[in-house]
Amino acid sequence: MSTNARLPVALLWHMHQPQYRDALTGEFTLPWTYLHAIKDYTDMAAHLEANPAARAVVNFTPVLIEQVEEIAASIGAHLQGGAPLPDPVLALLGPAPFPVDAEHRLALLLACLRGHRGHMIERFGPYRELATLAQTLGTLEHISYASDQFMRDIAVWYHLAWLGETVRRTAPLVARLTERGRDFTVAEARELLTLIGELVGRVVPRYRALAERGQCELSVTPYAHPIIPLLLDFGCARDAVPSMVLPEHAHYPGGEARARWHIEEAVRVFTRAFGAAPAGCWPAEGAVSAGTLELLASAGGFRWTASSAGVLRGSLLLGDPAAADDPRSYNRPYRVPGTDMDCFFRDDLISDLVGFTYATWRGDDAALNLASELGQLAQRYPAGGDHAVLIALDGENAWEHYPFNGYYFLSSLYTTLAQDPRIELLTLSECRARGLKAAPLPRVMAGSWVHGSLATWMGDAAKNRAWDLLCEAKEAFDRVVPGMSDPLRRAAAGRQLALCESSDWFWWFGDYNPAEAVSQFDQLYRRQLVTLYRHLNLEPPPRLSQPISAGTTSSGAEHGGVMRRASTS
Repeated sequence: MSTNARLPVALLWHMHQPQYRDALTGEFTLPWTYLHAIKDYTDMAAHLEANPAARAVVNFTPVLIEQVEEIAASIGAHLQGGAPLPDPVLALLGPAPFPVDAEHRLALLLACLRGHRGHMIERFGPYRELATLAQTLGTLEHISYASDQFMRDIAVWYHLAWLGETVRRTAPLVARLTERGRDFTVAEARELLTLIGELVGRVVPRYRALAERGQCELSVTPYAHPIIPLLLDFGCARDAVPSMVLPEHAHYPGGEARARWHIEEAVRVFTRAFGAAPAGCWPAEGAVSAGTLELLASAGGFRWTASSAGVLRGSLLLGDPAAADDPRSYNRPYRVPGTDMDCFFRDDLISDLVGFTYATWRGDDAALNLASELGQLAQRYPAGGDHAVLIALDGENAWEHYPFNGYYFLSSLYTTLAQDPRIELLTLSECRARGLKAAPLPRVMAGSWVHGSLATWMGDAAKNRAWDLLCEAKEAFDRVVPGMSDPLRRAAAGRQLALCESSDWFWWFGDYNPAEAVSQFDQLYRRQLVTLYRHLNLEPPPRLSQPISAGTTSSGAEHGGVMRRASTS
C-alpha cells in the first residue's frame, strides 16, 4: 500500500491550566500547573522522544506557558538565593518552618491527599499509611498531632506520586526516596524540589526540540482560553440550545476587540517561547462560530483550526441534512467561504475512547482496539481521498485515571499506530501539505467539543451571574482605561481583564460540579475581578464578596468534572 493510500491520522493533545496565581497575594492558590508539568507534560514529551516514528500535535495555551516559566524561575531563584516559593504546597519541600496555625496546617495536609486514590496513593505502601493517618489527623481538633516530620513525609510522597511514570523509571533520586519510604530529611526534600524545578524548566525546551526536528507540531489557543463565540455574541449560544436563558447583559462589551487581543497576544507569547509562529489554533474547548473562524483566519493568520464532530453535524444540518447523516461527511477538513483556513473536526467517539473508556483497559489491548477502529475508517473512506481522522483531547487530565499514568497505553499507542500499514500518523499541517481538499461549510452552528453546544459556559443561573459580573467589570474597564496616561498601567489592566475572561470560571459554576472545586474556582474568579477593579483604582462591587455557585457534595461528575464526554448518550 502506498503512503498516499494510507488514512492520515492526527493526534492533538491540548495542554491548558488557567491562571492559578492570586494577584492579591502573589501565591498560587492551586498547584495544578507544576503538578501536571512534572507528570503529564513531562511524560507526554518523553513518549514522543521514545518513539521517533510517531507524530502528534501538542497545543499550548499562553497562560500555561507563562505559568510554567514563572514557576521554574521561582524554584531556581529559591534554590540559588533562598527566594520564597510561590506555591504553599510546593513550599512544603523547602526549608521554611511549617505553619503552626491550625487552619493553614490542616489545609496543607488535606492538599497532600489530592490525587487518584487507587493509582496515586494506594499504589505506594508508605503513602497509603500516611494517608490513612491523615484521615484521623485531618481535623482542626487533631491537626496539632501532625508533627513536622509527618508533614514533610506526606509532602514528599505527594510529590513523588505526582511525578511522571517516565521520571519514576529513570531518575535515581526517585528510586532512592521510594526505597527509603519515610523519615525524609530537609536535604532530601530539597533534592526532590531540585528535580521538580528541572522538570518544570524543561517543559518548553523539550517540546520546542520535538517541533524543531519535525516530530511534533505545536499549536496555540487564544491567550487566556476564552470562549470566543460568546465574546462575540451571547445569542450564538442558542444555535444549539434555542431555549437557553442568557445573561442580563445583551452582549459582552467590546467582545470582538477582546477576542482579537487574545488571538494576537497568543501568537506573540507562543512565538517568543517556541521560536516560530504557530500554523494552527485549537480554540478554547473547540468552541467555534462563523465569526470565530473568520477572526482566527484574519487576526491570527492561522492555516488550520479544529473543533468537534458535534459542531460539524449541527452545521451540516443547517444547510444539507442529508450530508449530516452521511458518514463520509466526517473526518475531513472544511473551509468557511472567504477564508483560506482549514477546519478539522475531531472524531468524538474515538477521542472519548481515549479520554475515558480505555483507562480501564490493558494498555496494549486499548492501543490495538484503537488501531482497529481506525482501520475500519480506512476501509470506509476512498484511498488517497480527502479524509483525515483527528483525535483530540486534554493532554493532562485523562492519565491519572489510567494505571501508571497511561505509560503502557501511550507507549503502545505510538508504536502500534506508527507501524500500522492502514494509517499514517501526521500532524495537521502535514495533512494540509498532502493536498486534502477542504469541503465548503456555508453555515456554522456555534458549539464546542462538549455536547456540541456552549451550555457548559452559559445558561445556568450561576454561569449567567458570572457573565454579568464580568460585563460590569468590562464596562468599568471601558470607562477608566482610555483616561490612563501610563501605557504600562493600561497593559496591566488589559492583561488582568484577559484572565477574568478565561473559560475555566464558567466551566465550574453549576450545581452538578463537585463542591470543593466549585468553591476554589468561584473564589479565585471573584478575586481576579477584584484585582481588575484595583487596577482601575475602583472599589470592587459588594457582590464580589458573595459566592456565585455552591456545587454539590454528591457530584457524580466523571473524572471529577475536569473532562466531559462529547455526548451524553
